Amino acid sequence: MKYKQFSILFLFLCLTVVGQKKISVEQIYTGAFRAQGMDELQSMKTTNQYTVLNLDRSSKTMQIDLYDYATLKKTATLINTNDHADMPMIDSYTFDASEKMILIASNSNQIFRHSFTADYYLYNTATKELTKPFDFQVQEPTFSPDGKKIAYAKENNLYVYDVASKSTTQITTDGKKNAIINGITDWVYEEEFAFVRAFDWSKDSEKLAYIRFDESQVPEFSMSMFHKDLYPTIETFKYPKAGEKNSLVSLHVYDANSKATKEINLGKYDDFYIARMEWTNDANVLSAQVLNRHQDNLDLLFIDGTTGVTKVVLNEKDKAYVDVTDNLTFLNDNSFIWTSEKDGFNHIYLYDKNGKLRNQVTKGNWEVTSYYGFDEKTNTVFYQSTENGSVNRSVYRIALNGKSKVALSKEVGTNDATFSPNFQYYINTFSSAAQPTTYALNEARTGKQIKVIEDNGALATRLKDYNLPTKEFFVLKTEKGNELNAWIIKPKDFDASKKYPVFMYQYSGPGSQQVANQWNSSNDYWFMMLTQQGYIVACVDGRGTGFKGADFKKVTQLELGKYEVEDQIDAAKVIGNYSFVDKSRIGIFGWSYGGFMSSNCLFKGNDTFKMAIAVAPVTNWRFYDSIYTERYMQTPQENATGYDENSPINHVEKLKGKFLLIHGSGDDNVHLQNSMQMMEALIQANKQFDSQIYPDKNHGIYGGNTRIQLYNKMTNFIKENL
Repeated sequence: MKYKQFSILFLFLCLTVVGQKKISVEQIYTGAFRAQGMDELQSMKTTNQYTVLNLDRSSKTMQIDLYDYATLKKTATLINTNDHADMPMIDSYTFDASEKMILIASNSNQIFRHSFTADYYLYNTATKELTKPFDFQVQEPTFSPDGKKIAYAKENNLYVYDVASKSTTQITTDGKKNAIINGITDWVYEEEFAFVRAFDWSKDSEKLAYIRFDESQVPEFSMSMFHKDLYPTIETFKYPKAGEKNSLVSLHVYDANSKATKEINLGKYDDFYIARMEWTNDANVLSAQVLNRHQDNLDLLFIDGTTGVTKVVLNEKDKAYVDVTDNLTFLNDNSFIWTSEKDGFNHIYLYDKNGKLRNQVTKGNWEVTSYYGFDEKTNTVFYQSTENGSVNRSVYRIALNGKSKVALSKEVGTNDATFSPNFQYYINTFSSAAQPTTYALNEARTGKQIKVIEDNGALATRLKDYNLPTKEFFVLKTEKGNELNAWIIKPKDFDASKKYPVFMYQYSGPGSQQVANQWNSSNDYWFMMLTQQGYIVACVDGRGTGFKGADFKKVTQLELGKYEVEDQIDAAKVIGNYSFVDKSRIGIFGWSYGGFMSSNCLFKGNDTFKMAIAVAPVTNWRFYDSIYTERYMQTPQENATGYDENSPINHVEKLKGKFLLIHGSGDDNVHLQNSMQMMEALIQANKQFDSQIYPDKNHGIYGGNTRIQLYNKMTNFIKENL
């Protein structure tokens, strides 16, 4: 009896020392490992303060709190939902220029990836008055710079609301579903140019510029939505697939005084995109970025708001494509800062107001990844870059003349910054593969840390019980000599004398990055869970991915899926030759572009990969949208071979291993059509496979228990087939 008790105690101690508390899919996707953050963090413009949206879970109330940058102390609660009867929860908020008025969004209803309608409340922080200016849901309400008016969109038309008189002026009247959209982007612009609000106020609040989309000739796409009704409903929207007709876009300027609207003459352009549009610091000069359909020629236009006369102030060309920038920043004299990868890496440039280059601010074989701002008092630019390695992000300051550069962030990993209005302080958001996200106040001249705001210590302490394995970063060199960023996670009780199965994860899309030294939540926990079950998990960023220069990124031009697949197969062969790897048990997984890749890898690399999981994959680029696909492939009419030779749907006969195909039936982005046609091709090739359709779920496949069921299904498939 005593011997048995000693044995049990000894076993318990061993498990405590070298064992691990087990991770479950249920824990991951119910938020058990969620890090604390600073929700809706915004720097004020008029004071050296910032705001955060805080939730009191016990009382189920929300409040917008104001903090001082210098002390981090809360100076005020601007609004608390508990103080206002029937005030719903706050989804987001924006200030007017004086920062005395707040527009608060509630009861948001998602449309597509970025777009939504919501109920909006107008709150006066001085008088504490809360009003509801609209008795209906609207899109993108935006204060005029003087705070006197709010422009918004409703059912494809634009309106202006006068705050003082509470009256509304309708600017456009021709808006119609699936035909004409005013001031809001169409589906493909929203998804691929990543903006929704296609209108902007001039600096003097007298003019409103907007883009009009005529999508009447764009082909329609329809999806059945099954819900719980007796009959399914049909969701129909305009979706231009590669090579098909796009919306006809036009640029207009509405004069709030005369109530007249002028169309800007862009007649010299044919089949073009207005990828960005905003007013400059000159109240009568509007800027617009116009791209040709191939996206290899971009004109930055300056437009006279009164006469409508246009002038090309900057032109960029590229043999592959020109990336649209969000970093266009106008200085007081209307000179502007711009980022471009024209020298082979993404860098910061300064131009005068006529578009003449004054200076290339940053230089080197590394990428500027974020532009934070310009301090005119000290003539200093603040930015984030890959200077500390392509898998890392660090924060820097540099003089506008390109001299006196200082590294502000000290820790190696992913640093991001939110600067105070006077550029005296910044909140540094830091994480690494081993460190959950932390927030700290730093001094902006030297980068010296002043105080930690949130270190997620409770999460870090909790994770100690799980004794998680580390993510090891390295450069993998293929037999062809390609050097690729990679990481690997081995079981905590790894034994180099054993042979382990390997599960590879990748995304691989143009300019993307999965091998990054940052804290990733859900997927990483799942990967670590798999290591607890005896698997090695690895990830390799092949050619075509980002942050290693334009040549590395753009080598895949006209051949999406060729070099990326080659690199994953080659990488799997290198990993398979490791002494501790069972090369007969290598699997691969990916979502979206990653699903396109994992399918291709299993088919084309049928002697390398034993199994694959493809979630929401593109199976033929002919099925995907015009802007994204043609940027990298041109049209199917121009590049039929590039489309067909690299689409997995055309290689199903090579399938040898086990294949799981997953899709949401309500995916407005990568349509279920992709997987249905893949299924039919597999059936006609007499190939066995597994599949799962998620009713009405979009590209993200979430809601309720969906993610739990999905990841349990994938886990079981891995355990059964790898």
